[in-house]
Amino acid sequence: MKIKKGDKVGVIAGKDRGQSGKVLRVFREENRVIVEGLNLRSRRIKPRRSGEKGQTVSKPNPIDVSNVMIWCDKCNRGVRLGTKVTATKKERICRRCGKAV
Repeated sequence: MKIKKGDKVGVIAGKDRGQSGKVLRVFREENRVIVEGLNLRSRRIKPRRSGEKGQTVSKPNPIDVSNVMIWCDKCNRGVRLGTKVTATKKERICRRCGKAV
């Protein structure tokens, strides 16, 4: 999986199609990622003490990795990644414009 925590990704399929956000967590075994502010689900929290009110909280749910692409700021769209190896390090680059992601 080429997507890592902290990457900016764009959603290419599903109800949040066309939106982008930062990856908060990656589930490698399940091929899913949690993206900040996308694929939100409302969960009800019961009151813990008597007299306290219950509430609903929105939490981001995982999205399948096949439904997101790495977002290139220069191209302003979802792109595929390539790698560029130099003498000291290995970089992930945008295949469209060649800029390091």
